[in-house]
Amino acid sequence: MSRPVIGIIGNQHLVNDQYPTHAGGVMNSEAVAQVSDCVPMLIPADPAFVSVAELLDICDGFLLTGGRPNVHPEEYGEEWTEAHGAHDRARDAVTLPLVRACVERGQPVFGICRGFQEVNVAMGGSLYPEIRDLPGRMNHRMPPDGSLEEKFALRHIVTLVEGGSFHRLFGATEVMTNTLHGQGIKTPGRRVVIEGHAPDGTPEAIRIDGAPGFTLSVQWHPEWDAANDPVSRPLFRAFGDAARAWARGQRAPLQRSA
Repeated sequence: MSRPVIGIIGNQHLVNDQYPTHAGGVMNSEAVAQVSDCVPMLIPADPAFVSVAELLDICDGFLLTGGRPNVHPEEYGEEWTEAHGAHDRARDAVTLPLVRACVERGQPVFGICRGFQEVNVAMGGSLYPEIRDLPGRMNHRMPPDGSLEEKFALRHIVTLVEGGSFHRLFGATEVMTNTLHGQGIKTPGRRVVIEGHAPDGTPEAIRIDGAPGFTLSVQWHPEWDAANDPVSRPLFRAFGDAARAWARGQRAPLQRSA
């Protein structure tokens, strides 16, 4: 049996400030191929090239990656300001309806960083434009200097709901994670259940209540060193298991509470 296909949502980039591309981080493909044991397929996230219906037919699951552009605030009823930063309306137009379709169908979807925020917005939630500007919040952004190892180093604890999906998956109610994001959940969307928080109260792990398939998402970046990290590895393995179940015509509702 061939491996399930995971659609990895790409981001728009300019090479040499001139040549437009759709690109995805190699570590995302590594995590999908080596830990989830699935075929990674980069998706050009633009409705000019792909439709949600086509993607649902082609792929067995979807990885919503991080990216420099943010979800446009109009998607959650707010006006854009400089604090909201760069945006990608084409990606919004693909990922937000894709998330809702996956939740309805039970097709596996795994959100990371921006992808975590996309899942919340797709379900009707909103975002803070800049977490570090909020009273009592830490700076969750990527360190501006240093090697990749230093930028993706573990930086804070995430405390998980006891008995929840993430607790069962990790076998612990506290895990160490990296942190490389500027925005975060303001109001959770419909059926969005927050199961993990950073020490400053920032939501870090969510699931969709009552979804018939895999809908776990995290604010950190588990694709970094996914094969070796004790938190990343079970996330990507569970995602791969859910994709295999979908490919067989089954469902793997990991996120339902016991």
